[in-house]
Amino acid sequence: MNQEELIEKILTEARTIAVVGLSPKRHRASYIVSEYLKEHGYNIIPVYPGEKEILGEKVYERLSDIKEKIDVVLIFRRSEEVLSVVQEAIKLKPKYIWMQLGITNKEAEELARKNGIEVVSNRCMKMEHSAL
Repeated sequence: MNQEELIEKILTEARTIAVVGLSPKRHRASYIVSEYLKEHGYNIIPVYPGEKEILGEKVYERLSDIKEKIDVVLIFRRSEEVLSVVQEAIKLKPKYIWMQLGITNKEAEELARKNGIEVVSNRCMKMEHSAL
């Protein structure tokens, strides 16, 4: 499956998205993208240490604290921090890892794929959704 087909599959099939690095600041890309996705029917689970609630949703300090099934782990962290996020995400067995626009990490991508998780990197989920 090519990247475009994978993106369409994710955006049409996935419903629950854990957003790692979802800032409480309204002007940040993570907030804007997550707010858009929530408005379009996705279940958003914020992962951001030190906060209790973002976008009206309970915030988790770590991915490993989430007990419900996750379809997508959407990452808003620096590229060099992605590997540890993917290592933690693998334990939750999401179907997909999505690294937001400007974020790539080949080692993390390879690790995810070795564990049966499909990966999108360096793409904006909001922009891709609105293009559908």
